[in-house]
Amino acid sequence: MKLWGGRFSKATDALVDDFNSSIRFDARMYKQDITGSMAHAEMLGRQGIIPSADAELIVKTLAEILEDIEAGKVEFLIDAEDIHMNIETILTERIGDAGKKLHTGRSRNDQVALDLRMYLRDEVDEILAMLKNTMKTVLDISEKNIDTIMPGYTHLQKAQPVTAAHHFMAYFQMFSRDLERLADCRKRINVMPLGSGALAGTTYPLDREFVAEKLGFSGETRNSMDGVSDRDFAIELASVLSILMMHLSRFCEELVLWSSHEFSFVEMDDSYSTGSSIMPQKKNPDVAELIRGKSGRVYGDLTTLLTMMKGLPLAYNKDMQEDKEAIFDAVDTVKLCLPVFTNMIATMKIREEKMAHGATGGFTNATDLADYLVKKGVPFRSSHAIVGRMVAKAVEKECALDEFTIEEMREFSELIEEDIYQAIAIKTCVDDRNVIGGPAHCQVASEIANGRKILD
Repeated sequence: MKLWGGRFSKATDALVDDFNSSIRFDARMYKQDITGSMAHAEMLGRQGIIPSADAELIVKTLAEILEDIEAGKVEFLIDAEDIHMNIETILTERIGDAGKKLHTGRSRNDQVALDLRMYLRDEVDEILAMLKNTMKTVLDISEKNIDTIMPGYTHLQKAQPVTAAHHFMAYFQMFSRDLERLADCRKRINVMPLGSGALAGTTYPLDREFVAEKLGFSGETRNSMDGVSDRDFAIELASVLSILMMHLSRFCEELVLWSSHEFSFVEMDDSYSTGSSIMPQKKNPDVAELIRGKSGRVYGDLTTLLTMMKGLPLAYNKDMQEDKEAIFDAVDTVKLCLPVFTNMIATMKIREEKMAHGATGGFTNATDLADYLVKKGVPFRSSHAIVGRMVAKAVEKECALDEFTIEEMREFSELIEEDIYQAIAIKTCVDDRNVIGGPAHCQVASEIANGRKILD
């Protein structure tokens, strides 16, 4: 008979048992469920709500059940519905009536919310560690390529010269924001709902503060109805993970482009590439493509959670059982992608000569030529027009701006002198952008140092 079966005269249909059960996916929270129950039982004994001897026996037996689960000696049952009922059933089978006292002063509603918060808190800690490792790898790559000049793009058209380090450090900034969001999200996960009961709390003199402290929570939920019906913390985490996956996807998109023959800026290591079943020459950036593809999966998890919650009245509704598969999948996907992504970029070869050659085409020094004239006293808009005409002429002649003779340049402006060639040299274009956030060597070096401080 089910633990809640007193009200019912008929057994649940087998199809309903299978449909209603969540043990297939919530079994992963066994450790959090047992840890939470141990703290709850200890509190019940301390408060005199149940006999101390029973509380001690419950705590001892739950610890034994945890060991047995981790040793593979426990088989969970579908008809026990979920991890919470499975563990309580096992406990009652082992110690009889004393086990039936564990659920005093709590509901599955606040128990589920507790377990999910504890589980996600642990998962966030793991993702934070993974993300920091990714960020460290980006810093290492940037440090090695602090003087590797490459073209910067807007609209996927060559725009201005930068360095590979400056480009990679843009992603470090994105990941830094992800790190902040994850840490901030963790604060709202780390609030304890146990003691909310089904929705209206309990008449028992629970010591919620004791349980919260015992389980490492920063505080307790302040409204019992919100305590059991809130899934904002899961939705927020899915949102943060979606943004993180978007950043990984953007990075991967560039690596896919850069590893093409047309760019040839990077070459993926053989261990992070695949071949073709029919074309023997192929070396495909499948790892980057798959990470890019998996971003949509995490977006779908976020949409699932938002859609599930949008029409629910207070307080708990069975719809909310659907929260776990979505948020678990989002967490699992990110944890799968981050280490693979990190190793992929750590092992890729950066082709410096190809990047440098790419920076010389596309008139990437045109803005610097315009700035040269501005510094000579020409209004910027006038300077912009002059250089635009020079570029048009260079396109016609199929030459670069610095391939004009000084006489040809002076046809466009008599203010141009011999120092123009140094002013529009690609290295000068990078080094002279010595402002905070710019690509100059000293600025990027400073940001790399700041990045290491963030990680420390």
